Amino acid sequence: MIGERNITKITQFILLGFSDFPRITVPLFVMFLMIYTLAVTWNFSLIALIRLDSHLHTPMYFFLSNLSIIDICYITSTAPKMLSNFFQENQTISFVGCIVQYFILSTMGLTESCLMTAMAYDRYAAICNPLLYSSVMSPTLCAQMVMGSYTAGLTGSVSQICALLQLYFCGPNVIRHFFCDISQLLNLSCSDAFFVQVLLAILTMCFGIANALATMLSYGFIVLSILKITSAKGRSKAFNTCASHLTAVSLFYSTAIFVYLRSSSGGSSSFDRFASVFYTVVIPMLNPLIYSLRNKEIKDAMKRLQKKKICS
Repeated sequence: MIGERNITKITQFILLGFSDFPRITVPLFVMFLMIYTLAVTWNFSLIALIRLDSHLHTPMYFFLSNLSIIDICYITSTAPKMLSNFFQENQTISFVGCIVQYFILSTMGLTESCLMTAMAYDRYAAICNPLLYSSVMSPTLCAQMVMGSYTAGLTGSVSQICALLQLYFCGPNVIRHFFCDISQLLNLSCSDAFFVQVLLAILTMCFGIANALATMLSYGFIVLSILKITSAKGRSKAFNTCASHLTAVSLFYSTAIFVYLRSSSGGSSSFDRFASVFYTVVIPMLNPLIYSLRNKEIKDAMKRLQKKKICS
């Protein structure tokens, strides 16, 4: 009987990571270390810049600073462990460590999905109702939307962890990934994981499909409003205000869908792992760049900060 099995038998898992490529271990380590360092540095710098410059104390940059916080937590949940395992003979992670890692990863991923929707609504209010923008996007509403995103992400993640803890792990303990991927954990479970799979499908619909549709709807209204603008300069300015967010959203959902479909099919190839790297490591590094490179307000804030340093 499965209930009679010793559920404490599996106390740790083996993360295979990128052990399939022993010849390029050092280049991979250097590359991922650089990506992680840049991601943390750029996101912290963006948070500090928004904090220090009063011109950036607006709803858009309030959401952006929270996105940077999420990205730092998101990449830190996987990258340090992945980097430490490169030169270890026993690439293991404890059962508790595995659960904690997935909890943080899941919480940040679900929260980011909700925050992306909040940011899309902010762009909708700015472009479609510019005269009422200040009253619509009040500080109270912005704080509620951010807190709602964190609460929703935490609730969805806790429900997954509670369901995972009901499973028995008494057989193989090899995870063919560089982090504790839930699809891999379900494959290793000795008990029926049907309930967890149903829960994951529900959460995918609530957080993935619903948020993606809400974001698409917001941008549908935005496009209609932009097309009504008569001057080419006005249309260009309106488009530039939401181009960065649209780029970030497209990257986030396209890679998330691809990784989800591959993991649902039980994929654990080297290609799947590199695809997951883009989703969990590269995107948190790219987000601050996406929002900064073509953003005049960010560039002006950096110039003002440099002038203050020179004057001081």
